Amino acid sequence: MKLVLVAACALLDADGRVLLAQRPAGRAMAGLWEFPGGKVEAGERPEQTLIRELREELGISVTEACLAPLTFASHAYPDFHLLMPPYVCRRWEGAVTAKEGQKLAWVRPNRLRDYDMPPADVPLISHLTALL
Repeated sequence: MKLVLVAACALLDADGRVLLAQRPAGRAMAGLWEFPGGKVEAGERPEQTLIRELREELGISVTEACLAPLTFASHAYPDFHLLMPPYVCRRWEGAVTAKEGQKLAWVRPNRLRDYDMPPADVPLISHLTALL
């Protein structure tokens, strides 16, 4: 089974809310809400992936020092196995903007379960609520 490495980021605003992005139509798991991030490319470290992806998807600038590892997710989908290290970020430069047509939502931690998420993201909710 193919192993896919994806880095994700829980952006936390000053009010303790977490940013979720809705997967756009035409992509796998369209309509589900997820933590921003993306596939780790060859030769990239997860932190580099997040710096690149957050700039591309949300138009913000993040430094590696502001990315704190949270835990990891390991999930077997029917056609691949996902390994995902999620990070927490409380500081960035720029305004969060949907650069790829995705819907965005700032969500209180106790409301995260109200959003349909990919199976690999769901276990991260308890880690986030414990942190906050």
